[in-house]
Amino acid sequence: MAQHVAQPTTATTPLKLPLKDIAPWAVFFGVLMLILLYFVGAEQGALSVFSGEEVHEWVHDARHLLGFPCH
Repeated sequence: MAQHVAQPTTATTPLKLPLKDIAPWAVFFGVLMLILLYFVGAEQGALSVFSGEEVHEWVHDARHLLGFPCH
């Protein structure tokens, strides 16, 4: 019968990510999400950037999912 001997464990240090490395990505994705929110929530009527109903039709279901009225 084999006996198991406990091996000493080494302490691991947590990975440190400096804020200056994360900040550009956080700003990029924040701006991207704001643009997406604009197209889903406000791209129709007086605030529209593009004429017509194409953008509205592409994001129609997302508008209802997020609670934006459109009818």
